[in-house]
Amino acid sequence: MKTTRRTGSTFERAEAAFKAATTKPVEPAAVPRATTVPEGKEMVSIRLDNAVLAHFQEDGPGWQDRINAALRKAAGLDGE
Repeated sequence: MKTTRRTGSTFERAEAAFKAATTKPVEPAAVPRATTVPEGKEMVSIRLDNAVLAHFQEDGPGWQDRINAALRKAAGLDGE
């Protein structure tokens, strides 16, 4: 008895269905943002005198922003 090999059409349909169900969808391309570079922040480690840190922490939360503002002013960046 001769065995015939199937053409695979059923197999191909099953494989296509499996791939469609398991393949990650392609994410749409990112929308271009404004041409100006947004200002970002970067986490750094810095050593400060205890008195300097206490001065900025006196007023409670937001002390990191106050230190950043003071550094921007000292660097001449507060007008940007």
